[in-house]
Amino acid sequence: MLRILLVEDEEHIREVVKLNLELEHYEVVATGNGREALKWTDEQHFDLLILDVMLPEVDGFQICEQVRLSNREVPIIFVTAKDTALDRIAGLRRGADDYLTKPFNLEELLLRVQRLIQRTSKSPENTPDIFEFDGHHVNFATFEAKGNGGMFTLTKKEAMLLKLLFDRKNEVVSRQQILQSVWGYDVYPSTRTIDNFILSFRKYFEKDPKNPVRFLSIRGVGYKFVG
Repeated sequence: MLRILLVEDEEHIREVVKLNLELEHYEVVATGNGREALKWTDEQHFDLLILDVMLPEVDGFQICEQVRLSNREVPIIFVTAKDTALDRIAGLRRGADDYLTKPFNLEELLLRVQRLIQRTSKSPENTPDIFEFDGHHVNFATFEAKGNGGMFTLTKKEAMLLKLLFDRKNEVVSRQQILQSVWGYDVYPSTRTIDNFILSFRKYFEKDPKNPVRFLSIRGVGYKFVG
C-alpha cells in the first residue's frame, strides 16, 4: 500500500482529505504540526507528501527544503491558501512537484496525487524465487540459501531484507524503506540492527567480508546490493 504524509493544520480539511485518500486505498499519516511532520519524514518512508505552507512551528516551505536535502525523488504537493504567483514560484523553487491553492476541488487533488505517484514510482525488478549470484543462491520459497559455508536457512527477516535489496539491485535502499517493507513500523530497529544484517550477508556471500563488493552501506543514506 502506498503511503502518503498529509500535513494540514485545519482539522476539517485534514480529515476530509485523509478519508478520501484512504478510500482510494492509500495509507495516510496525517498531522497538523510542521515539526512532527519533519520528524516523521526522517523516520518513515512515504511515497508522496501533501504539505500546507502555514503550519505551527515549522512551515511547509521549510519541510520541503529539509526533505529535498536527502530525498530528491519523493513527490511533494503544496495545498495552501497562499495563492499569489510569488508563493507558487517559492514553493516550486524549494523542490515541490505541484502547487494547488485553496479552495480546491477534491477530485482534482486526488487526480494530481495519482498522476504524480504514477510518474515518479519505479517498479522493482521481479526477483525469481531462486536468486543466484557468484555461485551462491537464495531460495525465497523455502528460505534456504547456499553461501560461503554451504547450505543454511535464513530467518524470515533476513529473507525479506535480501528480497528487498535484490529487487532494488544497484539502487540505494533507504533505512525508511527497509523499516516499511521488512519491519512494518511495528518495531523500530536501530541503524546498528540493520548494519548487523548487512554484516551477516557479507559473511554469507562475500569473498572478502571485510572488503565487500556486493552488500554496501552508504553512510547516512541506506544500503545497496550491487548486481
